[in-house]
Amino acid sequence: MIRWLERASMYALNFYSPMVADQLRTGRKSATIRLGDKSGKYRKGMIVQVLCGNRYSPRERIFDAVIDKVEVKTLGELSPREIEHDNPELRRVDELARFLGQIYNRDVEADDVVTLIRFSQILSGPVAPTFLGENDLF
Repeated sequence: MIRWLERASMYALNFYSPMVADQLRTGRKSATIRLGDKSGKYRKGMIVQVLCGNRYSPRERIFDAVIDKVEVKTLGELSPREIEHDNPELRRVDELARFLGQIYNRDVEADDVVTLIRFSQILSGPVAPTFLGENDLF
Protein backbone atom coordinates (compact mmCIF):
# COMPACT_ATOMS: atom_id res chain seq x y z
CA MET A 1 0.00 0.00 0.00
CA ILE A 2 2.79 2.44 0.83
CA ARG A 3 4.48 1.81 -2.53
CA TRP A 4 1.23 2.59 -4.37
CA LEU A 5 0.78 5.82 -2.38
CA GLU A 6 4.38 6.77 -3.07
CA ARG A 7 3.86 6.38 -6.82
CA ALA A 8 0.52 8.18 -6.73
CA SER A 9 1.99 11.22 -4.95
CA MET A 10 3.01 14.22 -7.01
CA TYR A 11 6.44 15.70 -6.37
CA ALA A 12 7.71 19.14 -7.33
CA LEU A 13 10.91 21.07 -7.80
CA ASN A 14 9.99 24.67 -7.02
CA PHE A 15 12.00 27.75 -7.97
CA TYR A 16 11.24 31.24 -6.67
CA SER A 17 12.80 33.56 -9.24
CA PRO A 18 11.04 34.49 -12.52
CA MET A 19 14.53 34.63 -14.09
CA VAL A 20 14.86 30.90 -13.35
CA ALA A 21 11.58 30.19 -15.17
CA ASP A 22 13.10 31.64 -18.36
CA GLN A 23 16.29 29.58 -17.90
CA LEU A 24 14.18 26.45 -17.46
CA ARG A 25 12.02 27.15 -20.54
CA THR A 26 15.06 27.72 -22.74
CA GLY A 27 16.90 24.63 -21.44
CA ARG A 28 19.76 26.68 -19.96
CA LYS A 29 18.99 25.27 -16.49
CA SER A 30 18.95 21.48 -16.16
CA ALA A 31 19.90 21.03 -12.51
CA THR A 32 19.31 22.39 -9.07
CA ILE A 33 21.77 22.48 -6.20
CA ARG A 34 20.00 22.37 -2.84
CA LEU A 35 21.65 22.91 0.53
CA GLY A 36 21.68 19.74 2.65
CA ASP A 37 21.12 16.07 1.86
CA LYS A 38 17.88 15.78 -0.16
CA SER A 39 18.51 12.21 -1.33
CA GLY A 40 15.67 10.95 0.87
CA LYS A 41 13.20 13.19 -0.93
CA TYR A 42 14.38 13.01 -4.56
CA ARG A 43 15.51 9.86 -6.38
CA LYS A 44 16.70 8.99 -9.86
CA GLY A 45 13.75 8.15 -12.13
CA MET A 46 11.16 10.19 -10.22
CA ILE A 47 8.73 12.27 -12.24
CA VAL A 48 8.35 15.80 -10.85
CA GLN A 49 6.54 18.99 -11.76
CA VAL A 50 8.93 21.89 -12.23
CA LEU A 51 7.24 24.97 -10.76
CA CYS A 52 8.04 28.65 -10.31
CA GLY A 53 6.55 30.85 -7.61
CA ASN A 54 6.78 31.96 -4.01
CA ARG A 55 5.75 29.86 -1.03
CA TYR A 56 2.05 30.25 -0.13
CA SER A 57 1.38 31.89 -3.51
CA PRO A 58 0.16 30.69 -6.90
CA ARG A 59 2.86 28.88 -8.86
CA GLU A 60 3.39 28.44 -12.55
CA ARG A 61 3.90 24.94 -13.90
CA ILE A 62 6.87 25.14 -16.26
CA PHE A 63 7.06 21.47 -17.31
CA ASP A 64 7.16 17.90 -16.06
CA ALA A 65 10.60 16.35 -15.71
CA VAL A 66 12.34 13.12 -14.87
CA ILE A 67 15.16 13.16 -12.34
CA ASP A 68 18.29 11.81 -14.00
CA LYS A 69 20.73 11.98 -11.11
CA VAL A 70 20.79 12.77 -7.39
CA GLU A 71 24.24 13.22 -5.90
CA VAL A 72 25.17 14.35 -2.39
CA LYS A 73 28.58 16.01 -1.99
CA THR A 74 30.15 19.08 -0.47
CA LEU A 75 29.83 22.40 -2.25
CA GLY A 76 33.60 22.41 -2.80
CA GLU A 77 33.41 19.10 -4.70
CA LEU A 78 31.12 20.53 -7.41
CA SER A 79 32.67 20.96 -10.84
CA PRO A 80 32.31 24.18 -12.86
CA ARG A 81 30.06 22.25 -15.29
CA GLU A 82 27.75 21.07 -12.47
CA ILE A 83 27.50 24.64 -11.20
CA GLU A 84 26.72 25.89 -14.71
CA HIS A 85 23.86 23.37 -15.08
CA ASP A 86 22.29 24.94 -11.97
CA ASN A 87 23.02 28.58 -12.79
CA PRO A 88 24.30 29.42 -16.29
CA GLU A 89 25.77 32.68 -14.95
CA LEU A 90 28.11 30.98 -12.46
CA ARG A 91 31.12 28.65 -12.70
CA ARG A 92 32.99 28.91 -9.39
CA VAL A 93 32.28 27.50 -5.93
CA ASP A 94 32.68 30.88 -4.23
CA GLU A 95 30.11 32.45 -6.59
CA LEU A 96 27.66 29.63 -5.90
CA ALA A 97 28.28 29.90 -2.15
CA ARG A 98 27.32 33.60 -2.25
CA PHE A 99 24.25 32.83 -4.39
CA LEU A 100 23.06 30.02 -2.08
CA GLY A 101 23.74 32.22 0.94
CA GLN A 102 21.27 34.78 -0.44
CA ILE A 103 18.63 32.11 -1.05
CA TYR A 104 19.03 30.39 2.32
CA ASN A 105 19.76 33.61 4.23
CA ARG A 106 22.90 32.24 5.92
CA ASP A 107 26.62 31.86 5.29
CA VAL A 108 27.40 28.95 2.96
CA GLU A 109 30.89 27.44 2.87
CA ALA A 110 32.73 25.01 0.59
CA ASP A 111 32.40 22.20 3.17
CA ASP A 112 28.59 22.49 3.40
CA VAL A 113 26.72 19.42 2.13
CA VAL A 114 24.62 19.99 -1.01
CA THR A 115 22.47 17.83 -3.24
CA LEU A 116 22.90 18.07 -7.00
CA ILE A 117 19.66 17.14 -8.75
CA ARG A 118 19.89 16.77 -12.55
CA PHE A 119 16.62 16.60 -14.47
CA SER A 120 15.31 16.43 -18.04
CA GLN A 121 12.13 17.94 -19.40
CA ILE A 122 9.47 15.48 -20.51
CA LEU A 123 8.22 16.47 -23.95
CA SER A 124 4.85 15.48 -25.35
CA GLY A 125 5.59 13.00 -28.08
CA PRO A 126 3.54 11.91 -31.05
CA VAL A 127 0.51 9.74 -30.46
CA ALA A 128 1.24 6.04 -30.93
CA PRO A 129 0.11 4.74 -34.32
CA THR A 130 -3.11 2.78 -34.50
CA PHE A 131 -2.72 -0.54 -36.28
CA LEU A 132 -5.50 -1.57 -38.58
CA GLY A 133 -6.82 -5.08 -38.66
CA GLU A 134 -7.02 -7.09 -41.91
CA ASN A 135 -10.72 -6.17 -42.39
CA ASP A 136 -10.20 -2.42 -41.86
CA LEU A 137 -10.11 -0.14 -44.91
CA PHE A 138 -8.13 3.03 -45.38
